[in-house]
Order: sequence, then structure tokens, then C-alpha cells
Amino acid sequence: MARAIARYVRVSPRKARLLIEAIRGQYVPEAIAFLRFSPQRAARPILKVVQSAAANAVFLAERDGDTVDENNLKVVHAVVDEGPRIKRIRPRAMGRAYPIIRPTCHITVQVEEVERPQPAARRARHAGGASAPQTPTTES
Repeated sequence: MARAIARYVRVSPRKARLLIEAIRGQYVPEAIAFLRFSPQRAARPILKVVQSAAANAVFLAERDGDTVDENNLKVVHAVVDEGPRIKRIRPRAMGRAYPIIRPTCHITVQVEEVERPQPAARRARHAGGASAPQTPTTES
């Protein structure tokens, strides 16, 4: 199991969690394809973390003398934790000040090699399994 963490990412945790929930449990190639074509701004840092976790899995396998198939890597654990909020002050009329709060988040992704399930054999068209021989019909 390999993991990657991106800390202090300047994206709202709530917005990042929407994408993380979409890729949790998917295989890495499908998750990368989903994030690459996702229009949300949070997709880019999450994509980097997923790619880094996959690269870490390959590195750890090679270090231990094993091999890993990148197509069989699955996102088994993905979370977004809230980071510190960056606080700024915006000057307003009559000497007042309004706060500006810029959220950050920490993104953690763990991948593990899981064998893909083989597709089930195609079922016969008839409910009885093997089809009965057809008898010729006569037209009158």
C-alpha cells in the first residue's frame, strides 16, 4: 500500500471532498481520466496526488524487488482534511473591516494493488440455458 499527501492546498475542503468521493474505490487509470476532464479547480491538485501515490506504489514495489501493474492499482483510501484558514482583512466604508477567510485543505490518497474482477461469461439468450432445437414450421 502506497500513499501520497498534499498539504496546505488552496482549495476549499468541501469542494475537494466532492471529487474525492467520486474517485474513492476506482482504479487509478479511471480516476486519472475522470480528474483530467473534470472542470472543477480542485481536480488538478487531486490528480497530482493520485499520480504521486501511483508512482510511490511502483517505486516501493521496485525497491522491494516486486512488480506492480499500474492498471491494477485501486484508490482504497482517500480523504480531505481541513487545513488552517488564511485570514485577511478587507477595508470597508466608515472605517470598518470585514474578514476574508481563505480555506486550505490536506489531501491524502492511498492506493493498493487489487486484481480486477474478470467479466462474467455471457449468458445464453434463453432462460433455460442451452437452447432447444427448433422444429421447422409449415405454412398453410
